[in-house]
Amino acid sequence: MTVYADSSVFVSLYLPDVHSTTARGWTTGSTRLWFSPLHAAEFFHAVAQQVFYRKISHTDADKVFDDLRRDRLAGLWLETAVPDNAFEVCGDLGRRYGLKLGVRTLDSLHVACALELKSQRFLTFDDRQRKLAKAAELDVRKA
Repeated sequence: MTVYADSSVFVSLYLPDVHSTTARGWTTGSTRLWFSPLHAAEFFHAVAQQVFYRKISHTDADKVFDDLRRDRLAGLWLETAVPDNAFEVCGDLGRRYGLKLGVRTLDSLHVACALELKSQRFLTFDDRQRKLAKAAELDVRKA
């Protein structure tokens, strides 16, 4: 089964937090998660923020970055580019749902990528993003 997870799910898989157990449960069995440059950019920023706020050390961050690199090289994630039409779909989602749901651009971009990749399921810990994914008729898993 191909599944699209927003970046927060990947962060919870590599850095222990309140969502880590749920994230690990979502990724067992035959579940394969898409991973794009959007995920990488958000992941690296999220880990760097943990160092900035002194929640983890530079050494811990380097280990997390190495763990992700190893998993990507091993083919654990389904590597993909951001789909060509994703920004257009993102804009349309913002036009259609932004006023009602208050979603951010990156939230809409993740949903747009999931739609364009024909993902079978969408995973997120973000309430607004979950509501947008549901409105866009994606199969959404709740934390």
